[in-house]
Amino acid sequence: MIIAYVRVSTDKQTVENQRFEINNFCENKNFKINHWVEESESGTVSIEKRKLGGILKNIKKGDIIICTELSRLGRSLMMIMSFLNYCLENEISIYTTKERYILDDGINAKVLAFAFGLAAELERNLISQRTKEALKMRKAMGIQLGRKEGTHNKQYKLDKYKDYIIKRWSEGKTSYYISKHIHAKITTVNVYVKRLIDNKEIQPHIK
Repeated sequence: MIIAYVRVSTDKQTVENQRFEINNFCENKNFKINHWVEESESGTVSIEKRKLGGILKNIKKGDIIICTELSRLGRSLMMIMSFLNYCLENEISIYTTKERYILDDGINAKVLAFAFGLAAELERNLISQRTKEALKMRKAMGIQLGRKEGTHNKQYKLDKYKDYIIKRWSEGKTSYYISKHIHAKITTVNVYVKRLIDNKEIQPHIK
């Protein structure tokens, strides 16, 4: 089966130029397109969430995917490499009309895939290096890294039971009793009760 894939970033763009190129390419190759897949979606969206991901669910060994250029598959090298790697491992060929790439199980495709893989690894390393350098510079400038003290989330796991806990505690019920009725660990209840006491929302039990 031969699948033609075309993508534009917005619905204001047209796929006609891509269709024209692919049709000409197939005429020269004597290919017959069995299925067209068109979508208007940003290449930054993961492949799984695009129609392109749907192709992978039905495609089989020996099938061919044709697009105008590899950049139509995604906006990042890592995304494109992941897609190409899947296709090569499952013996699915990729043809591009502009770049004239033929990615199949041939040696040229494997060399090209290696080159792409190397480029992807370099991209990862460069991003990591830039991130480390930026953090180092911020630290040298005295800029606090991470979450500032006192800005942590004030929502707690047992907040939804707060009124119930306050009422039952005020009635003299124990942490054990409360934990059983709200299906929480007694240690969690103890910590929450202590916080309520510290905030003077309840009074400690008199022993």
